[in-house]
Amino acid sequence: MRKVERSEVLPLGEYETIRPRFLERIIAAKKHRRLAAGDHMTFIWENRDTVLFQIQEMLRVERITREKAIQHEIDTYNELVPGDGELFATLMIEYDDAEERSRALEELANLKDHLRLRLGPRFAPARFEALPGEEEDRLPAVNYVRFRVGPEAAAALRDASVPCALEITHPAYPVEARLPEALRAELADDLEEP
Repeated sequence: MRKVERSEVLPLGEYETIRPRFLERIIAAKKHRRLAAGDHMTFIWENRDTVLFQIQEMLRVERITREKAIQHEIDTYNELVPGDGELFATLMIEYDDAEERSRALEELANLKDHLRLRLGPRFAPARFEALPGEEEDRLPAVNYVRFRVGPEAAAALRDASVPCALEITHPAYPVEARLPEALRAELADDLEEP
């Protein structure tokens, strides 16, 4: 999948004029790109559009106009664009109660060893991106996760007879979240995008 290029990022004034339509389109797309894994984990599967939206929103919120700072945001968020044969998700750990969340994040510190994507008989283990300031004995509440599935995974995702699921095998949070048809189609499209 191609990275977001500088020429695609609009100046603040131009972005404001198209923002309502772009926001509506991204919200609609993310409905199909969201996967709940149990009661406390949500995966948002990223692609070029979701990343471009995040770049534009960051520039808008921070009122960034200097070229060097714009390029920094593009470079930073482009890390979320999946590479060839990859799928990429933002994982959010969500607990309303702060104490419960703190306990869960400590208990799930080694989640990276217990998360995989199943596409029929094949498994793609999760690769968590290292975050600055990350604690070894605590899982961050927001994580960035890659799955190296290979280009042939698009066919499995398009075949309704092939079981596809996100699997968490952690003893404190065992979950199998089947990938719904709309998400499967989105991910297959992502894998086939040049």
